Amino acid sequence: MKKTASAHWQGGIKDGKGTISTQSGVLKEQPYGFNTRFEDKPGTNPEELIGAAHAGCFSMALSKELGEAGMTAESIDTKAEVTLDKQDGGFAITAVHLSLKAKIPGADRAAFEKAVETAKTGCPVSKVLNAEITLEAVLEA
Repeated sequence: MKKTASAHWQGGIKDGKGTISTQSGVLKEQPYGFNTRFEDKPGTNPEELIGAAHAGCFSMALSKELGEAGMTAESIDTKAEVTLDKQDGGFAITAVHLSLKAKIPGADRAAFEKAVETAKTGCPVSKVLNAEITLEAVLEA
């Protein structure tokens, strides 16, 4: 299974602007730029998209783990806080903090905690930094 997303950028880092699109069309030429990433202006940025992907992936993984433990969640609400820190030579995503609120009638605390930990380490987005990264580059004049 392969999913795609794309980005288009024009101009310099501070005065340039770009768009992000996804295969599904949920994002179609969504604007982003220096101001939406570093100055909290309206628009999207790569870090919040990673956060959304992580929160969604973790929530689905948790639902699976709960089901295998004989539990069904009435609701799972996950927030991901992605930390972008300035480091020598640039920026790096240094942490992701997931905040979870789950409503599970009759849940066993120990089984819930085990399911949460398994989902945290096992969801594909949690594993992304260990993924193989490939690149195809085309330079247009």
